Amino acid sequence: MQFGIVFPQTEIGADPAAVRDYTQAAEALGYAHLIVYDHVLGADGKHYTDLTGPYRLEHMFHEPFVVFGYMAAITTRIELVTAVIILGQRQTALVAKQAAEVDVLTGGRLRLGIGTGWNYVEYDALGENFHDRGQRSEEQVEVMRALWTQEVIDFDGRWHKVTRAGINPLPVQRPIPIWLGGGRGAAVGNRGERVLRRIGRIADGWFPQFVAPDDQAKGVLDRLWGYAREAGRDPSSIGIEGRGNYSDGLEQCVSLARGWKDLGATHYSVNTMGAGLKTPQDHIDAIRKIKDAVEV
Repeated sequence: MQFGIVFPQTEIGADPAAVRDYTQAAEALGYAHLIVYDHVLGADGKHYTDLTGPYRLEHMFHEPFVVFGYMAAITTRIELVTAVIILGQRQTALVAKQAAEVDVLTGGRLRLGIGTGWNYVEYDALGENFHDRGQRSEEQVEVMRALWTQEVIDFDGRWHKVTRAGINPLPVQRPIPIWLGGGRGAAVGNRGERVLRRIGRIADGWFPQFVAPDDQAKGVLDRLWGYAREAGRDPSSIGIEGRGNYSDGLEQCVSLARGWKDLGATHYSVNTMGAGLKTPQDHIDAIRKIKDAVEV
């Protein structure tokens, strides 16, 4: 099982040296991948009282593709992962171009996690439809994979039209792996089943952040693998990445890692945000402790 770490987006600060030191420390410690979260805009919580997600105006976010361009120049081995890019609020061809460029600059070290998001304020500001984002994301994936694997494409879909055009340079990975996000809603209800079916049909992997690796998780994964078989796919071709929180303690991080491994997860990562760490160096010290404790 591949072991990674979550870049402390909201707590790392804006000093480029801190971003450099943390990223290089993660690679030097032997972490296989580094996950970056995504938000373009933070909403003013005093105005938008109906938003249910965890992030607001006061939470700082580095833009993933830009920070990956920086990280590409200061690393040589670590895989760079978005978990997730809010794909539906972005122009599809531009995301394909940006992802291809990161893949080129890193020598094929990009894994593109995508999601539909919860913050309608960002969708409004970026001029995209919040309400059809799930359905539209499937077509977005189809367009991106075509652009990554063909020099020239013709595509005429419900939301996209590309006529005799392509991106240059093409990525190293053809196509770049696309993983899907999924929250608690993926475990229950009609919407959850749609998410699982989508993953089974089109995803290279999944970030199931919604449950611990218990019997409920096993049931959800069994349903996912069933949908993969219905789509004519080998379930083992779909990666699974569990996640732990340093704020819950090292013992819990170790327990979760073992639990996810037993369930057949291919990847595991730990998030150090929200643990009361005050400085970038505190986060570096934490990922050193985590690496020493979690051997999976």
